[in-house]
Amino acid sequence: MKLTDIKKLKVAELRFRLANLGLDSKGLKAELVDRLWSVSQAGQSGKTNEEEATLQNDISLKLSLPTATGHVPSPVLTEAGVTGRSKLDRSREFTDTATQTERDPDHPGNERVSLGEADSQVERAELGDEDHNGEDRGAHLSLDIGRGRAFYEFKEEIRYKRAKSPQSQPEREEAEEHDENKVRLDPYGCHLHFEVSPDGSCGQPRFWDRYPLLWSGCKLTHGMQQGRVSFEVRLEKKLTLQPEDLGVGEPYGLRVGWSLADASLLLGEDEFSFAYDGRGKKVSGGNEEVFGEPFSEGDIIGCYASFSTDGAVELSFHKNSHFMGVAFFLGASMLRGRALFPHILCKSCSVRLIMDPESPTWYPGPPGFTPLAALPVNQMVRSISAPTLRSQCEVVMMVGVPGSGKSFWARSLMKQHSDKQYRLLGTEELLTCMISGGQRESRLQQASRCLTDLIKIAAEIPGNYILDQCNVLFSARRYKLKLFAGLRRRVVVIFPSADEWKRRLSQHQINDDEHIPETALLKLQVSCSLPEPQADLLEELQYVELPQEEAQILLKEYKDNARRLLPPVPKQKKLRLCKKRPHPHGPPPLHKMQWTGLQGWSNTRLGTQTWNQQPRYWPLSYQDQSSYYNRNYGYSGYEGYW
Repeated sequence: MKLTDIKKLKVAELRFRLANLGLDSKGLKAELVDRLWSVSQAGQSGKTNEEEATLQNDISLKLSLPTATGHVPSPVLTEAGVTGRSKLDRSREFTDTATQTERDPDHPGNERVSLGEADSQVERAELGDEDHNGEDRGAHLSLDIGRGRAFYEFKEEIRYKRAKSPQSQPEREEAEEHDENKVRLDPYGCHLHFEVSPDGSCGQPRFWDRYPLLWSGCKLTHGMQQGRVSFEVRLEKKLTLQPEDLGVGEPYGLRVGWSLADASLLLGEDEFSFAYDGRGKKVSGGNEEVFGEPFSEGDIIGCYASFSTDGAVELSFHKNSHFMGVAFFLGASMLRGRALFPHILCKSCSVRLIMDPESPTWYPGPPGFTPLAALPVNQMVRSISAPTLRSQCEVVMMVGVPGSGKSFWARSLMKQHSDKQYRLLGTEELLTCMISGGQRESRLQQASRCLTDLIKIAAEIPGNYILDQCNVLFSARRYKLKLFAGLRRRVVVIFPSADEWKRRLSQHQINDDEHIPETALLKLQVSCSLPEPQADLLEELQYVELPQEEAQILLKEYKDNARRLLPPVPKQKKLRLCKKRPHPHGPPPLHKMQWTGLQGWSNTRLGTQTWNQQPRYWPLSYQDQSSYYNRNYGYSGYEGYW
């Protein structure tokens, strides 16, 4: 877009475009224009690293500056925004031409306020006095915790501060009924941000309109380890996004292929994952090579696996019945008898497969190949089925300050208990799903907001989860744990000693290239609270490093030290409106006065009648009181949540 066209946009349009890009949508019109113009230029002609760094520093400086009253921006939450969509919408229609491609009517932008809303609705982030829950609110928390994961994670955590408790969901003892022998897209073997149609033949990214940088993967319920098998995938529709508004070069993407049961859902990024990419490449282990032809809307990709008697496999692909060649040859020593599962990975597009064994294929395959859906049951390998009872599932909530070692402990737990099939819900996991396109700032914003939505979705789907976030605010912990009522809720606190935390934090900043300012860490320490046993919120509390008593003592030292080092917060006086003002400083009581038209008020006290020759007006000191109050915004001198 041209600069002149951007300047013609209204403020609401500018904010909407910036929010779609995952960028900050706050500020005056001039700032919004500059921000959108900079992103447009970066997407079209590219920016140097120095220019990008300057732009990010400018945005970071504006976000970290306090207002004229000394307060900083914070979220405003309402009941409608907090609860959002409490249940999964199971009534979506998947038509013959495409899966759901309309924008979600329950999009947070259509609600009053949402936990995952854009920054345009984030007005204030402040912490008051310490409350009965033990959550220390002794200092205002400026959201300047670096421009990395910690910044956006804590920004989302603050949104829970004034959120009302979620409504308790009824216990669902049985999962949806499905034929275990029928081949379909696996709703349990996919990303939470991938949406599967009720019949299991269609799928698309769940948040394609809000988080367009996110790749979403899904496997089929059945795989195979012998014979000659095929399946077809149709690129049903490229979902309606405007490429020029995204600031990325490739707004759509599709990969199809095969992977092992325990391979990553990011097809092509794992060692045992083999994909044909829609850009005309083959991908495995993150390595790309030129292969075949690019995909376009309506293309049908045939995937063929030919197992030899010694266990070796040859993987080839067709595009609209045209042979693209053999992409991969896997030796018997590589697979070791393990089954290969059909796998798709897409971004901003919908896909369709033929799952009915009686339906003909779109294109006839090479002689000797059988469609996977038409194979006998005894020749297929079923993936792990989803749990049927919520009481059989577990959620593990990690608690700790940035750099304390939460992610390392969570990944170790997943390896030790691989049979539980934990799903790790964290910002880092979502960042890995943005394998192409977008600036770092945009990726971080989309990942942190998407995580808030995914937690609510996870609470509705039986399974084992790990919440890999800071979770240092009591309000955030309470809200999330109540969402998962019915599951076994386990809270794990990672709180190392002072020297060990300093070492880990330094290593974390070096590895992630993320600098966390010392002032931001001090403010984070002031607001931090550690969990205590509560029967109504959790079933198990575990302190991994320091015992609970020592951790609480050390945290108190952190708080006391942080309060000494941080500058005092300026107090704002409230201007109160005196409802009663004694006579004669105010107007005479109405029951003692009588209006006589142009001549003003007459005093009828004690039966006497005195006529005023001039109208009597309110005293100036009383007249001015009305300027201090506005019923829509409150007192003009009061800095609160208005």
